[in-house]
Amino acid sequence: MSTRTGTITLALAVLSMLLLSDIEWPAGIPRIGYLGNSSPSLEASLVEAFRHGLRERGYVENQNIVVEYRWAEGQYERFPALVADLVRLKVDVIVTAGTPGARAATQVTQTIPIVMAVAGDPVASGLVASHAQPGGNVTGSTSIAPDLEGKRLELLKAALPTLTRVAVLWNPANPVSAIIFKETQLAASALGVTLQPVVAVRETDEFAAAFATIGQERPDALAVVADRFLLAHRHRIVDFAAQSRLSAMYPFREFADDGGLMAYAPSYTDLFRRTATFVDKILKGAKPGDLPVEQPSKFELVINLQTAKALGLTLPESLLTRADEVIE
Repeated sequence: MSTRTGTITLALAVLSMLLLSDIEWPAGIPRIGYLGNSSPSLEASLVEAFRHGLRERGYVENQNIVVEYRWAEGQYERFPALVADLVRLKVDVIVTAGTPGARAATQVTQTIPIVMAVAGDPVASGLVASHAQPGGNVTGSTSIAPDLEGKRLELLKAALPTLTRVAVLWNPANPVSAIIFKETQLAASALGVTLQPVVAVRETDEFAAAFATIGQERPDALAVVADRFLLAHRHRIVDFAAQSRLSAMYPFREFADDGGLMAYAPSYTDLFRRTATFVDKILKGAKPGDLPVEQPSKFELVINLQTAKALGLTLPESLLTRADEVIE
C-alpha cells in the first residue's frame, strides 16, 4: 500500500467514526462506548485493532454492533462529561484506553461494565480488587508487566554503555505515572544510573519549561514515562530530543515511528484486539468482576536506525538483533 493510499484509508476511517456517531440505531443492537484519550487520527491504529478483534468474534460495526466514540483530545478533565454522555446513551459496555479514563468511568457509573483496553496498575490505582478477581464492574488488560521499566533502562544502557544520568519526563496528572516512576527508580539504582532531572508536564504550556530544565542539566539520555497525554505530544518531544542530540527511550512504538531513537513496550495493538474478547463475553452474560485482568504477553523493541545515525551512535549488533523492528 502506498503512503498516499494509506493516508486516504486512514482519513476515511476517521471520517466514518465521526459521521456515524449518535445515529439512532434499532433497539436490540449492542452499543459500545469507546472512550479515547486523544483523537481519532492518533488512535486510528488502536481502534482498527479493536474492530479487528470484534470482527474475529462475529461483530461487524454498524451492522450488528454499534460503537459510540468519545475523544478527550488529551484533556483528561473532559473524561467525566464524556462518560456521562455514554451513560445517557445507555451503552452496554464502556471501553477505556488508559487509567485516567477508566477511573473517570468508575466514578460516573458502577453498573455499566467497563473494559480497560489498557491501563497501568489497576490494583494500585483502585480500579480492581485483584487481577484474578477484579470484582465490581471493571476488567480488561494492564500494560504493566514485571521488570518492564528495568528492561527499558537496560536497553538504553546497551545503546549507551557509558550511561550514568537519565532525564525523566512524566505526567503526574496520571495516577499510574507515580507507580511507573517508582519502578524506574528501582531499576536505575540496580543499574547504577541516576535519574536527573525529573521533570513534570501536566499541561501543554508546561513543555517549554520542562525542555529548558532538561537542556540546562545536560543528561546523557532521556526516558519518557508511559502516558497518553505525552503520547499525543510525541512530535514535540521527539523534536526536542533531536535538537538536543539526546538519545531517548520511549514507552510507545509510535515515538520510534516518528523519529525517536527506540521504544520498548507491550504490543498495544494486540491488547486492543484482545479487548474485543472481554466485550464479547460481557455481551453474552459474563460479569466483568469475574473476568481476570490480563497482563501483556507480546512486547516490541523498535529501533530507529536513521535517528541513531543522526545522533552519531553506532549501536551494537547484539542490540539490533534483539529488535523486533529496525527502521532504516
